[in-house]
Amino acid sequence: ACICEKNKRVTNCRLLNGVCWCDSFGSGVSVNCDTLTSKCLLMKAEMTGSKSGRREKPKDAFEDTDGLYDPECENTGVFKAKQCNGTTCWCVNTAGVRRTDKHDADLKCSQLVRTTWIIIEMKHAERNAPLNTESLKKFFRETITNRYMLDGRYITSVLYEKPYITIDLKQNSSEKSSGDVDIADVAYYFEKDVKGDSIFHNNRLNISIDNEMLRFEKTVVYYVDEIAPEFSMKSLTPGLVAVIVVVIVAVVAAVVVLVSSNK
Repeated sequence: ACICEKNKRVTNCRLLNGVCWCDSFGSGVSVNCDTLTSKCLLMKAEMTGSKSGRREKPKDAFEDTDGLYDPECENTGVFKAKQCNGTTCWCVNTAGVRRTDKHDADLKCSQLVRTTWIIIEMKHAERNAPLNTESLKKFFRETITNRYMLDGRYITSVLYEKPYITIDLKQNSSEKSSGDVDIADVAYYFEKDVKGDSIFHNNRLNISIDNEMLRFEKTVVYYVDEIAPEFSMKSLTPGLVAVIVVVIVAVVAAVVVLVSSNK
């Protein structure tokens, strides 16, 4: 037997050629414990756990207004493009986030649309002095590359505008090689760490900048897909409108920056 250091929601662990393999709760899919488990399998395991009478997970764990659902995963661990809850169905992106209105079971989702840009926005608790920007950038870059094994080239920006810290992860399908972890999985592991519900086995993340523990008041994750989402405006809740607007504002701002810096 062996311990799955990167995923505590597994069973039946065994060592094969020096690698710890375990079965993910709920799906029974074998996962390699040397790397991150896919978000789809993690969500499935979490739903299985909550059904078995373990404590309920916080309802605000997603910023996509739908909360945790019991996903359908491919055998590779990725989300199926079409997700359903009873007779209601919708299409998702590679982060498992809904990108269409909810329909009946006849809905067709022709492809799993890739999330190429994830924006993680954190607000730290009130403090007198701002944090040291260089120390902060170094901490988050090192944590994301070491703890979540994401190649540093996919961390395109760590921005500090007191009290907000914004991390941009960008990874399109042509850049991602087979050995690379996916930004959607990285963001999910990170989100769970920040919320104090780590997926790792006995390995909590301490966010400490210059030997000072950092507390967060709020963490929001925004998703930008390769193809724009297909919501009809009437079905949008105010929160979702805000997300889309934020995403659009961010994209427009990025374009402006590119244009002005290329002169």
